[in-house]
Amino acid sequence: MAKEGILPRLDDMFGPGGRALLDQMPFEGAYAMRVASLRKLLEAYSAELIVIEAELASRLAGHQGYHAVQSICGVGKIIAAIFVAEIGDVSRFPSARHLCSWAGLTPSHKEPGTKVQRGHITKQGNHLVRWAAIEAVAHYHGGEPITPTYMRASRQRGKMIGRAAAARKLLTLVYYGLRDGEIRCLAERAG
Repeated sequence: MAKEGILPRLDDMFGPGGRALLDQMPFEGAYAMRVASLRKLLEAYSAELIVIEAELASRLAGHQGYHAVQSICGVGKIIAAIFVAEIGDVSRFPSARHLCSWAGLTPSHKEPGTKVQRGHITKQGNHLVRWAAIEAVAHYHGGEPITPTYMRASRQRGKMIGRAAAARKLLTLVYYGLRDGEIRCLAERAG
C-alpha cells in the first residue's frame, strides 16, 4: 500500500472494516495479485484457527487451570493451551522458580573465583513455553500485576530484558493458576 501511496485509516486491516477498505483500494498489476493471494491465505488460516479453537475448547472445557490462566492479560485460548499442554502436571515443579528455570527464563549465574556474574536468560529448557510467555507480554506487558516489572526492567536494562523479566513473572502466575485453578492476585483486584 505504501508503494502505491495509499495510507490506510484503520489499524486492523483484516477485520470487517479493513476488508471493505481493501476492496475499494485501486491496486494494479503485481500488487493486486499479491493482495488477493494474501487475502486467500488469511481466509484459509482463519478457517483452520476456528477448527483448532473449537477442538481446544472441547478438550479443555473442564480444566480449571486453563480457564484461570486466561485471566492474565495477553494470554488467550491458544497461549493458555500451550501452557497446559507443555507444562503438563504442574505439581512436578516444587515452586514457580523451578518452572521458570525449566522454561529457560532465569538469568545465567557464573562464579569465577569470588566474583558473581549474572548474564542473560539461560534459554536452556522448553522453548515453546518460553516463546509463549514472551509472546504473551510482548504487546500488553502482562497487564496490571506484571507491567511494573516490565517498566522497571526495561528502563534499567532495555526492552528485551524487560520482556524476559515480565515473562518470568507471567510464568509465575501461570504456575499458581495451573496449581490452584485460580490466580489470587487477579481475583482480588477483580473482586
